[in-house]
Order: sequence, then structure tokens, then C-alpha cells
Amino acid sequence: VVSTQSTGSSGINAEYGGPWLKFRGHLNNISNNFLITATNAENGEMNSIKSAITGDFGAVPATAREYKAAGIGWVVVGDENYGEGSSREHAALEPRHLGGKAIIVRSFARIHETNLKKQGMLPLTFADPADYNKVQPGDKISINGLTSFAPGVPLSCTLKHGDGTTDTFALNHTFNDNQIGWFKAGSALNKMAEGK
Repeated sequence: VVSTQSTGSSGINAEYGGPWLKFRGHLNNISNNFLITATNAENGEMNSIKSAITGDFGAVPATAREYKAAGIGWVVVGDENYGEGSSREHAALEPRHLGGKAIIVRSFARIHETNLKKQGMLPLTFADPADYNKVQPGDKISINGLTSFAPGVPLSCTLKHGDGTTDTFALNHTFNDNQIGWFKAGSALNKMAEGK
């Protein structure tokens, strides 16, 4: 919809952008796009992930919502340059909205990594990129060291595999003191609200 009405001093008219601009988001609907074009290493398919609750394969957003409703935190494990092309805030809001806790990858697109931090997420990288290959479908993942979370001090990850064996390895982060405050508060906005 294009409006010919005056936009006033702001230059923005809700009619020009349609209802999408007027309401700015609809995060629950936008989250229906979360990782739908990512290829699952387990089955080679896009938007198809196995639920640890039901054992069935389903869409990524639906499975994330299932975990959130059950109070189960989850993480994304990804490869190189995670978040490339996702510099808008929505890409970082979606995993938080859907109950995600961390994104563990070989490397991040810089802007996306910062946006994840602002949303209270844990963007982490494998200290040894080869550790990516240790992750197996269905692993239970524990992130260790958060009680003493500090700039420049790596965290660690313990994988509990389906056969009962475990692997533990280091995870790097780029958090500074202020960003750690964002994480502990749940987001940068929550941290700002604490100061009022």
C-alpha cells in the first residue's frame, strides 16, 4: 500500500509500509522462519529436525516451540560464518523467543554475533574447530563455567552422546564485562532497565 498522505516530520507513514510497519514485528510470526533454510546434518533436509521429546522429525520452529513449552532449553550447533546475511535484530530475537540458550559454531558473522549477545544469547565458538565433528544428533549439551563467566576465559561444553559416552571441549567467546551483564540480565534492554 502506497500512501499519498502527508507523512509529517518523521518521514514514516504506517500506511506506506502497510500493517507490517505499523505493528513492527509480530515476533511470534517472524519466528516461523527460524532456520527453515538450514540443512540438518542428520538427515540432509532443510527445516527438518528430530524432536528429543517425540522422536519425530518436524519443522525447526515447531520443534523449538515444543521444547519451549516443555521447559527444555536448546542450542544450535552450526558451521562457518553463522548468521551471514542476518544482521537484522530479528535473526537474533527468534532463537531467544523460541527458548534457545546458545549458538555454538565454528565462526560467526560479526554483526549477528553482537545481536545475539544483545538478546541474552550465548554466541560461542569451538576453540578447536575440529570439535564440531564430535557433536552427534541427539546429544545432550551442557555449557560449563557460567558461574565464573569472565572476559577472555573460555567456557567448556560437555556432550552426552546417546550411547552414554561423553566428550568435553573448550568454547571461546568474545564477551566483555558489559556484554556479560547483558547475558546475566537476559538481554541488553533488561540490563538497561535494571539501571532505572
